[in-house]
Amino acid sequence: MSLALKRKILEKKARIAVIGLGYVGLPLAVNFAKAGFKVFGVDTDTDRIEKIRQKKSYILDVPQADIVRVVQQGTFEAMTEFEILKTVDVIIICVPTPLKRKYTPDITYILSAVRSIRKYYKKDTLIILESTTYPGTTEELILPELQKSGYQLDKDFYLSFSPERIDPGNKRYDVTRIPKIVGGMTPKSGALTQQLYENIIGKVHLVSSAKAAEMTKLLENTFRIINIGWVNEVAMMCHKLDIDVWEVIDAAKTKPFGFMPFYPGLGVGGHCIPDDPLYLYWKAKHHGFSSKFIKISADINSHMPFYAVDRLKEVLGKNNKQLKGAHVLVIGVTYKKDVKDLRKSPSVKLIEILQGQHCRVDYFDPIIPYLSLGAIQAVSVKLTKEELRKYDCVVIATDHTGIDYPLIRKHARLIFDIRNVYGETRDKKIVKF
Repeated sequence: MSLALKRKILEKKARIAVIGLGYVGLPLAVNFAKAGFKVFGVDTDTDRIEKIRQKKSYILDVPQADIVRVVQQGTFEAMTEFEILKTVDVIIICVPTPLKRKYTPDITYILSAVRSIRKYYKKDTLIILESTTYPGTTEELILPELQKSGYQLDKDFYLSFSPERIDPGNKRYDVTRIPKIVGGMTPKSGALTQQLYENIIGKVHLVSSAKAAEMTKLLENTFRIINIGWVNEVAMMCHKLDIDVWEVIDAAKTKPFGFMPFYPGLGVGGHCIPDDPLYLYWKAKHHGFSSKFIKISADINSHMPFYAVDRLKEVLGKNNKQLKGAHVLVIGVTYKKDVKDLRKSPSVKLIEILQGQHCRVDYFDPIIPYLSLGAIQAVSVKLTKEELRKYDCVVIATDHTGIDYPLIRKHARLIFDIRNVYGETRDKKIVKF
């Protein structure tokens, strides 16, 4: 291990560059800056850079006051130029990892970042990948790319994988309170990375390799997609059997062991849950193993907006209304309650499908004032008794806490409650998912 680099980390004199200032990179960069490190944020999005220079936060989990503090004290700077990598001791990669197609990873952002690093990085640099990816990415793609510079691992540079565990909107567990997984390409790389993160995170768990760390992240997210897929299938099953799935879940969770409650809905959104397990599915398939659980769960979850439309058609039919031409109000369009994030939102997908079925669709969301996504061009309506009475049905798609649900119940003609916000309320005009 480089004693000089270790000393810089321990004395907080290491200069850190964070590539990618989104939901993962910005909280990480700001917390290192708050801890006293000199941090440089690098992003190709000029709008993000300008906001930081204006001391404005664009991420819910990063308070405006924190941006003001670290920019004013000079511990955090943002830029689009990668040349700054010549001067830093630690480089952390936090770029997107989308899918090219449903089951095919797109690692072009990672490769682009690594090629920029190879062009500029100096000797005695620690490089860490945080972007979620398939097991083997650090070893099979990043390491060979970095070695093209002529530098040698453990002699000239150090390399690790440490998966992000950000949960947008979670006030209890911010980035500093979530235990950090670290896996180095070598024991020296792992030890340096552990020492770095211990400056801002309470508990750092070191695993034996980068590949083990990559797999850990995918295990966590695959656990969720499978259980969400299963409970969504149970919801459909319970509807056929005329059983209240919400009552069943509430009863099952009284067991103090062996059960963890998951809840049905329109599917999954954001980046992690819809995409990450499919990275594992793709990698396993290339090694001759087909993960049936991942594929089935992903297919069930992606089908849920279509199932919801079928149920809505049924609900309207029982009230002598047709789906075609119906006037529908969708409540909540973000993928998660109380989080201003539309990435892969199944509520948006629901609106798209309804429009395709020739419904007249409006929406209300207290944190999304307008939608401009492809064919959806809309402004959030006002939630008033006069407005509510206009609609054939109000669909509760995302259950934000700041919504006046009693007002909706009082004045809506018909309510399709996908999120069970009305619980055990008995009202003929409320239909549960």
